[in-house]
Amino acid sequence: MGFIRLAERFRILYTGAVAARTTANREEAALLDSARQFLLVTRMESSRLDGPVFASGEGSVVYDVQGRAYLDFNSGQMCSALGHRPPSVVAAIKEAADTLIHASSMFFNVAEIRLGERLSRILPGALRRSIFLESGADSNETAISIAKAYTGRYEVASPHVSFHGLTDTTRALTYAGWHKGYGPYAPGIYAILAPYRYRCPVGLDKGACCNMSCLDASFELLDAQTDGPLAAIITEPLFSAGGVIEPPDGWLAALQTKARERGALLIFDEAQTGLGKLGWMWGSEREGVVPDIITMSKHFGGGVSISAAATTDEIADQVQERGFVTGHSHQNDPLTCAAAIASVDLIVREDLPAKARAIGLYWRARLDELAARHELIGDIRGRGLLQGIELVRDRDSKEPAYEAGKVVERHCLAAGLLFSVRRGGSVLRFVPPWTTTEKQMDSAAEILDDALTEAADALAP
Repeated sequence: MGFIRLAERFRILYTGAVAARTTANREEAALLDSARQFLLVTRMESSRLDGPVFASGEGSVVYDVQGRAYLDFNSGQMCSALGHRPPSVVAAIKEAADTLIHASSMFFNVAEIRLGERLSRILPGALRRSIFLESGADSNETAISIAKAYTGRYEVASPHVSFHGLTDTTRALTYAGWHKGYGPYAPGIYAILAPYRYRCPVGLDKGACCNMSCLDASFELLDAQTDGPLAAIITEPLFSAGGVIEPPDGWLAALQTKARERGALLIFDEAQTGLGKLGWMWGSEREGVVPDIITMSKHFGGGVSISAAATTDEIADQVQERGFVTGHSHQNDPLTCAAAIASVDLIVREDLPAKARAIGLYWRARLDELAARHELIGDIRGRGLLQGIELVRDRDSKEPAYEAGKVVERHCLAAGLLFSVRRGGSVLRFVPPWTTTEKQMDSAAEILDDALTEAADALAP
């Protein structure tokens, strides 16, 4: 009788589990059907109309409507690097919701002023005056507008693997993809060569010391084609969406020299590199290069959409005197500013730049182990929380393995690991949140190991 009762108990549990899974499958199917009917699908990375459909998240893990867990090694859209639902940010949002959610952008509010004070304490060099906006593209648009107003010029240049946003001006300066088919763009937009050492744009061998030939050539060409002196040069300190491409030491300083020789402002787009991600508060800090304007977004709001552009007193005073106007109705909302205050406080209080270095070293060691086992990995790049691998068919020829990246992505998604695929499938970008443990990195490496094996088998003749 005992055995029969035990068997019956297992039958009931199994039947309940099957029923729950069936209900979850139906819920996901219904949601996806609604998405197809009512949403315009404009995803950057895919136009897929299948799952998963995410429902919740905590720390470094997100869960779909079926209850399946995924290690989020892209930090959402890189905006949850502090972890999903960081407690101090959630508390700040709740407090703001009980006091003041929105205030007219025609007036100051307390949270906006306090955020300006907080940010000034961690900004590099003489940068201290900020404007708060909604997205990374907004902050870059504003930075470019400030440069135009300050210099009285209109021409702007950016490296050829850049990503600065998808508004008209920022898309025109975005060359990592999503650029073609949206023109014509406003005049005065130029590309310069980025120092992509693994695939040197001027043909130098990977092992050779970067001699800045691409930078010199770019500016010789710029000087020949521009209508007048440049207003600004905008760059990422590390090209994230372009393929996790890190400039060689000295390149940022050399770029700054080129800008100063022409009276142009230097803008650093730190949306994906700033606020501790690379192991320093700012991506350019390791080299001691301070731009004229710096922009930030992504995890600045701890998952809430807010961005900033910051500059010097001299530049701020001059454009204010000239009547410079920019912004949106929600540019300085108390709720988003409160979230950003909590985020900045968390980054400083817990010394997250140091923690990014530690996480980066551990994750790099796991990637090195994978490279020793898989010939598909041609290069490992990046630092801190932002790292990537480039997949190749052959390490000598460096022929990109585009299809391998797609196989790896599909396998990892099914196994519960999220990350971004760049450069047509040949680069895998990893951005684990600060909440990621060594055990979670070990699990991610195991999933990648299996996926790379599958991809190699798929490419085998």
